[in-house]
Amino acid sequence: MSKGKARLSMRLNNKHNFPGKLFVVEGVDGSGKSTQLDLLRNWLESKGKSVIFTEWNSSVLISKTIKQAQRSNSLIPTTFSLLHATDFADRLENIIIPALKAGLIVLADRYCYTAFARDVARGVDADWVRSLYGFSIRPDGAFYFQVPVEISLARIANSRMPGYYESGMDVGLSADPMESFQIFQSRIINEYDKMVSEYGFHTMPAIKPIHEQQMLFREIATSLIG
Repeated sequence: MSKGKARLSMRLNNKHNFPGKLFVVEGVDGSGKSTQLDLLRNWLESKGKSVIFTEWNSSVLISKTIKQAQRSNSLIPTTFSLLHATDFADRLENIIIPALKAGLIVLADRYCYTAFARDVARGVDADWVRSLYGFSIRPDGAFYFQVPVEISLARIANSRMPGYYESGMDVGLSADPMESFQIFQSRIINEYDKMVSEYGFHTMPAIKPIHEQQMLFREIATSLIG
């Protein structure tokens, strides 16, 4: 690990001092992480817990700009990184941290680790991306839903074709969206797998039945809430 990456790892490994809890889910598209997070959210609320939800690319400040730029298919990897970092920073300061200060449970569908995986898969320097997100705080639990790329593609293909950026078409991996998806998402999986030990992810078996995954998710989350 380079010195720059080591410094950022130390920052992300420092626990926050807020009374709330921050749980984040990560994984490739089609991993089922969003379904599991929604189920956990409903379960926690049924138990009387106060929960706040936030997701990648949803900042009122910048999300429309990102979506407009994506529709033009003209974003380069570095610009992509900067736009998503702006989205993340806005949500961290205006949603996540205030909720944690108020003692709430924050559930985040993707965190800075998404950028660490996707941006590097696009060829952006890993240390630069990590430095860009140097303001991030460490989650109380980061859950990585592991699934083979063939299964994630099959799940997506059941209802739609993979999107332009989702399949990595912007970096010229293949003219075929399905083939490009497999190449690009395999790169992302490789980055996530390297982060398991680096950031202490809880690995979740995303090929198992939904109920079985959810029971494990609840068990770990409950132990972390205390």
